[in-house]
Amino acid sequence: MTAQAIRLMRQLLALLALFVLAGCEQAGRSPASEWKDGAEEASAGAVEPSLTVGLEGPVPASSRVHDPSTPVTVVREVALSPKDFVRPDTVRGIYLNAWAAGSPRRREALLDLARRTELNTFVVDIKDASGFLSHDSQVPLAREVGATRDLRIRNLPAFLQLMRENGVYPIARIVITKDPVLAEARPDLAIQDSAGGVWLDQDGVTWLNPYSREVWDYHVDVAREVARMGFPEIQWDYVRFPDAPRDLLARAVYPGAGSQSKTDAIRALLGYSRESLRPEGVLVTADVFGVTTSYRRDVGIGQLWESFVDQVDVVLPMVYPSHYWTGSFRYERPNAHPYEIVRRALRDAVARSDTIPGAASICAWLQDFTLGEPRYGVPEVRAQIQAAYDAGVKDWILWNPGSRYTEAALLPAEGLPSWSEPVMRVGGEVVPISRRHEVLGEAGDESRSHPR
Repeated sequence: MTAQAIRLMRQLLALLALFVLAGCEQAGRSPASEWKDGAEEASAGAVEPSLTVGLEGPVPASSRVHDPSTPVTVVREVALSPKDFVRPDTVRGIYLNAWAAGSPRRREALLDLARRTELNTFVVDIKDASGFLSHDSQVPLAREVGATRDLRIRNLPAFLQLMRENGVYPIARIVITKDPVLAEARPDLAIQDSAGGVWLDQDGVTWLNPYSREVWDYHVDVAREVARMGFPEIQWDYVRFPDAPRDLLARAVYPGAGSQSKTDAIRALLGYSRESLRPEGVLVTADVFGVTTSYRRDVGIGQLWESFVDQVDVVLPMVYPSHYWTGSFRYERPNAHPYEIVRRALRDAVARSDTIPGAASICAWLQDFTLGEPRYGVPEVRAQIQAAYDAGVKDWILWNPGSRYTEAALLPAEGLPSWSEPVMRVGGEVVPISRRHEVLGEAGDESRSHPR
């Protein structure tokens, strides 16, 4: 071959490489096909070579998982299973609403946050309180009632692959009883009103009947579907009866209840779901009201600690300081005492679990949002994390409904330098973590700033 022919061949190869990169990058976006986030839609372009993964259909054969300044990483998509994810020894997570999980820009920003910090877990909305499923589910009842009309995560298996490649452990959040979509399409599955028709809460929302086996089976089917895509953990939320004023609740009728109590119904639902999903090799977990850690009776929603804690693998009390009533644990303004409230609530949880054979492990939902004074920032978020550790709970997940988190409250991935120490709010002051016991007038191990 002549020198001129060699030069021509090199030019053709260079042009081909540029063409391939242009098709993959599309204005700096991750090339996970045509994903959508509200008004944001990925640019149309050539369809990448793909293969079928799980239940979602075609998945791109390559995906760029870093910023545009780094080389493109070509990854071959493979079918995932729950065994492809190892649960971290210490879960340090955040919640991703469906829009954030489905947006290439937001998704990449949150993955970058995990790369830079101690985070290692994402809780992803599969079905939220709107009743819509985030992905294109093939569960027959979901399609029949229109629960797939508002898709937000266009390619769920590809997102699972991204999390796996970035060392992020995924958890599938599925809301159960607050589901206006299913309740409207199948009013026979909803709580009924003694005056006729379906029962409505104070916001005019219909709720599913927790006694209904068909309601149980629908959600187990959704969980089974995403487990077979690769999710290793199913997290039930709104696994309860509605909380509403007494005059409204007095009109609620629950077909099929018989003599079974509310707490027995929730216990049975959780036990049934765990047993049904056992062949899938997934953990089954449940979000519960924060007050369940300390109250010795059901507050009317069917959640009593001793009744549910041995029916799941992990229990997640939502110990948000802003959600505690005035006077809780003798604090006039619980929201102003994030360390004290979370530590006390979780100590109660640990003590009660210690008396129950087979009790689930505890993972705390913590507050990274502002609801009342003071405004929550670095000291308030870090105070809750430290409170969990001091209560003997090593796992935590931050909640922010918009999936926007306080990065400075998180430890950097490489750890803190020896001369640096986080600050926290305790006793009405913002102080270094090592001073927390001093401020409260306690004796304690002040060096314990992370789980051992």
